[in-house]
Amino acid sequence: MAENYDVIVLGSSPGGYVAAIRAAQLGLKTAIVERENLGGICLNWGCIPTKALLRSAEIFHYMSHAGDYGLAAEKISADIAAVVKRSRGVARQLNQGVTHLMKKNKITVHMGDGKLVAKGKLTVTKDGKTEELTAKNIIVATGARARDLPFAKADGKRVWTYRHAMTPPEMPSRLLVIGSGAIGIEFASFYNDMGADVTVVEMMDRIVPVEDKDVSAFLEKALKKQGMTILTGAGVDKLEVGATAVKAAIKDKDGKIVSGDYSHVIVAIGIVPNTENIGLEDLGIKTERGHIVTDPMCRTSVDGIWAIGDVTAPPWLAHKASHEGVIAAEAIAGKHPHAMDVRNIPGCTYCHPQIASVGLTEAKAKEAGYEVKVGMFPFIGNGKAIALGEAEGFTKTVFDARTGELLGAHMVGAEVTEMIQGYTTAKTLETTEAELMHTVFPHPTISESMHESVLAAYGRALHI
Repeated sequence: MAENYDVIVLGSSPGGYVAAIRAAQLGLKTAIVERENLGGICLNWGCIPTKALLRSAEIFHYMSHAGDYGLAAEKISADIAAVVKRSRGVARQLNQGVTHLMKKNKITVHMGDGKLVAKGKLTVTKDGKTEELTAKNIIVATGARARDLPFAKADGKRVWTYRHAMTPPEMPSRLLVIGSGAIGIEFASFYNDMGADVTVVEMMDRIVPVEDKDVSAFLEKALKKQGMTILTGAGVDKLEVGATAVKAAIKDKDGKIVSGDYSHVIVAIGIVPNTENIGLEDLGIKTERGHIVTDPMCRTSVDGIWAIGDVTAPPWLAHKASHEGVIAAEAIAGKHPHAMDVRNIPGCTYCHPQIASVGLTEAKAKEAGYEVKVGMFPFIGNGKAIALGEAEGFTKTVFDARTGELLGAHMVGAEVTEMIQGYTTAKTLETTEAELMHTVFPHPTISESMHESVLAAYGRALHI
């Protein structure tokens, strides 16, 4: 006899478990299906444990530069095993937190491999045993995994994905990072701070290519100053993986092949959606390049089947997935949620220095036909940043010159991943430059640079 629910969520990522919680809050009998760990990749192998690693690297960096603050720290060292142990402990704590939330909200958890077998029906298989579940609505939240290099698949020994990089068997001495998106740059920053000799290869003409070009240029300069080697407009043609090292053939921007020896390689060239073997083809659910196609309310092409998170269209961010989970649950419950507006989704990269953004870059705004007003304010003009010893960075804002609409905001420097939410709120509220100018920012805070950037766009900056 199949167990029947109002909603079944396939996958317990930040999108999946949030969707389940919201559905339960709305009075729907809800189940969640997970094949590995509650919380999905983000809580167990992504967003959270990587931030724990980066925090350790940040503390180590400050200890190494104690003299800059009038302090002394002698004979400091890093224990990579202890750093990883702390990170895994943080992941376990969050996993237990999600387990508690499932019980609190009376959500039934089915552990095993889930597969759609018909509209409103899926099976869950574990240890050779299969059970059948039914529901009027099923939300697919199966996420994604790291993309492999076709000529050198990750082995966990010398060639790593992000998952291997979080639990390294040893500390790399010379590390090659292929790809400079958020994942690549975060691990490059972590291992550089921990003492590795790091080289980053990016096939585009600049690192973090989705960011504003001014942010990319600033970050590249900062990372080179920290000792990294950055190769843009370059690609890895070949990897020869040995027992103790990896030889890489890298084609530079001029087409010249340069060989280098590395102890380890991290491949961070994108993701592959987890859409195989979950029954999409049998139900005729439409996909594009492997990702499930959805409407603004997260409906797929088949009635009663919904999809959220990395298994759908970009941006592939945990907070986007969570918000989609709420939208889907509320739409299922007959509410009338606002559709997702990807222009108001912030992006954060927790390298050193941090970068954060929301909305259009200056170039994208111009491509879209806007006449723009652009303001920039450097952290060197901010008292709090100077006092913290974090005076490197800036805030940049892009406005529609005709209406004053905030089109985008781009930040690099200390704690910008926390501050970007101010601009995200402003964009959601459809704020113009007038409201931002009239907002009182507390002093002394780095957030004052946000105000000054707005003023600068209109020729009114006070501290530069």
